[in-house]
Amino acid sequence: MAKNEIVVRALHATQGEGQDLYAFFIRGEDIIKVADISRISRDDDDTLKGFQRPEIQHHVKGIIEYLNQGNVLFPNSIILAMSPDVRFSASRGTKPSGDEGLGQIGTLTIPIYDEGERVAWIVDGQQRSLALAQSNNKKLAVPVIAFISDSLEVQREQFIIVNKAKPLPTRLINELLPETRSVLLPRDLNLRKVPYEICNLLNRDLKSPFYKLIKRSSDSKQSNKESVAVIIDSAVTKMIRNSMNNPLGALYPYKPNGTDSGDIQTMYNIVVAFWSAVRDVFPDAWGKDPRHSRLMHSAGIEAMGLLMDRIYARISGSGDEYKAVRKELEKMAPSCRWTAGTWETIGVAWNELQNTNRDIKKLQDALVRAYTTEVKK
Repeated sequence: MAKNEIVVRALHATQGEGQDLYAFFIRGEDIIKVADISRISRDDDDTLKGFQRPEIQHHVKGIIEYLNQGNVLFPNSIILAMSPDVRFSASRGTKPSGDEGLGQIGTLTIPIYDEGERVAWIVDGQQRSLALAQSNNKKLAVPVIAFISDSLEVQREQFIIVNKAKPLPTRLINELLPETRSVLLPRDLNLRKVPYEICNLLNRDLKSPFYKLIKRSSDSKQSNKESVAVIIDSAVTKMIRNSMNNPLGALYPYKPNGTDSGDIQTMYNIVVAFWSAVRDVFPDAWGKDPRHSRLMHSAGIEAMGLLMDRIYARISGSGDEYKAVRKELEKMAPSCRWTAGTWETIGVAWNELQNTNRDIKKLQDALVRAYTTEVKK
């Protein structure tokens, strides 16, 4: 039961198929009294929870300093998702002349519950909300736009769409995408969904060479300290996306077309077969920190992705893909310098290669040249 409640004047409207929306003003300090922040994390079963990135303290501090000036303008609205527990009562009276009937004025009653059980969740504006609660200007009237939905899936979709044009970490958006309904997402976001879906499978499948080796935004600082993860998720998703977008890529024939998700299982099988062979051909370089193995480095993952495309173009139609890939890799393995030495064809020491377009291109050239040379023999 709510300890108390906040009542505000609100404007009610609907969008789509009866989706309720409310616009109102609320004191800055009251936002976090009625709304929780749904932090992104994963439980023991590796299920994604929440969607918000961690608090950015320097950002919050900057907003507090601005608010503490007192006489400030703060027109940017906070976007909330609200459960159906809120109550709206329309005001009685005649419609004003010329009113187009898009909105209905009334009062919105918002129950106040304990943290973790609140009736609203912040979709956009978590840093502003935290700053408002900590500033000396707590009574400032803040605009809020709220939609009614207690579905985490819908909240994630709105979070992604709202933040798509803002400097939100790409890794965070990519990790959230597989948990959303693709039919409601813009086409470009739907195409970004599949690589991370495959990345997720790679990280949690016991038979995957990447099992628990991938670092994700949802992993807590504590779990990162205890984890064996060494490969950043963006490197894996980029490798997959590059192959999907390359007309000669191993994954291109199975990529999404329009709003469908493509043949994820076949793409997954190709990635597992190739990288399992990589792991077994280069056991001394596999699973190490990128500082000790450039095979585990973003540059190595992306460069080997191009080699995957070249090898699959050659072995197309082979019965046992793993054996075929391993045979091809073993031909050029002596030319690789993942943990020591210098790549002879490009004259670069193994640990000088960085995650830059220039160095990735050099490493791709070295790998393709070594493979092409062996194929011609």
